Amino acid sequence: MGRARQRSSNGGRLLFIASLHHPKELADESRAAEGDTPPLFPRSMELFTWERAFRKAGYETDVFWRNLPGFGARDITRLSNKVFRSGLTPGKLIAGLLQRIPPGLQPDLRRRNQLLLEQARRYQPDLIWLAGGNREILPATLERLKREHNCKLLFIHGDSPIVFSNPNERAAAPLYDLVLVNDLYHGSQWRELGAKRVEWLPYSSIDPELHAPQPVTDVPNAYLCDVGFVGTLVPGNLYSERVAALESLRDFDLGIWSVHDVPPSLKPCYRGYALGEDMLQVLSSVKICVNTHGDTMRYGVNLRLFECAALGVFQIVDDRPGVAQHFTVGEHLVTFSDLKDLREKARYYLAHDEERLGMAAAAREHTLAQHRVDQRLARVLELLGEV
Repeated sequence: MGRARQRSSNGGRLLFIASLHHPKELADESRAAEGDTPPLFPRSMELFTWERAFRKAGYETDVFWRNLPGFGARDITRLSNKVFRSGLTPGKLIAGLLQRIPPGLQPDLRRRNQLLLEQARRYQPDLIWLAGGNREILPATLERLKREHNCKLLFIHGDSPIVFSNPNERAAAPLYDLVLVNDLYHGSQWRELGAKRVEWLPYSSIDPELHAPQPVTDVPNAYLCDVGFVGTLVPGNLYSERVAALESLRDFDLGIWSVHDVPPSLKPCYRGYALGEDMLQVLSSVKICVNTHGDTMRYGVNLRLFECAALGVFQIVDDRPGVAQHFTVGEHLVTFSDLKDLREKARYYLAHDEERLGMAAAAREHTLAQHRVDQRLARVLELLGEV
């Protein structure tokens, strides 16, 4: 399935380089578009929101799927939804073996890099958005793209480079014109790797047209619960605090949704997976969303923080310094310091509907005023103009 670029007449040309994680959802949405130009990204990927924002700002947009095989048709139906599994799997073994081979010596990866250069030659981008998790595109290719097209390279990474980055990303750090991070500490790490300009600007944001409270009528009973969580729980060494928080609430009416594996201790609470519009409905249907960050995010904030607030969902969040940089604790949401505190606050706010709903409404109003994607985009373009 080819990807038609999104055209606009006023701005520049943006080329996304990313991995497609939910190909089935994208294929379904492309078919549903009928006469309209299909989206580049599925709603379940955060880049869907950014694609819309750039288009509204007058940019043409196109995407290169770096996880599509280099040989054969560039067809997203060749991909399957990415699912993290616990323990050792054949896929992990193969990935581990391939990582021992330098990317430049892998014929398939060399072919993907050549295809990217050819696509860029046709498209002539002014700006390249490189999403984190890049194991495929070589630093030499990025350097050539910048040189041949005189374009700027924007690198977006939501996790700690100490834990999650790979040799490709680290070697390319001096090439990035701007690195955006969700966690202040991660920014310091990218500077140590040689990045010239790093900004702690949570690229997680909301689109008022997309992130709207869903009516809680005629929804599946499985969506209705006192306490809910949507997200990733494996591997345990990266999400141990998140798992412990949810384990402490197992005697509550707890619902868990994840596209990935769930630890055995939480399987009785598992209610399926929720992507795109289903996720918006699930979050709108729970009374309390427990929002705990991954173990490697010690200062920053995640996407769920803004999504829940925009949906008017009450949140209990683990106490990370960055949370208070974007929301007023006690007015927009509450934080917990330990598992006992989490349980006590969950019990209290379930018993005090007026306080809970009032705080959720205040969070929604604040988010619509301060954390919209058009505001984030304006700041990103300002930062790029300073490079």
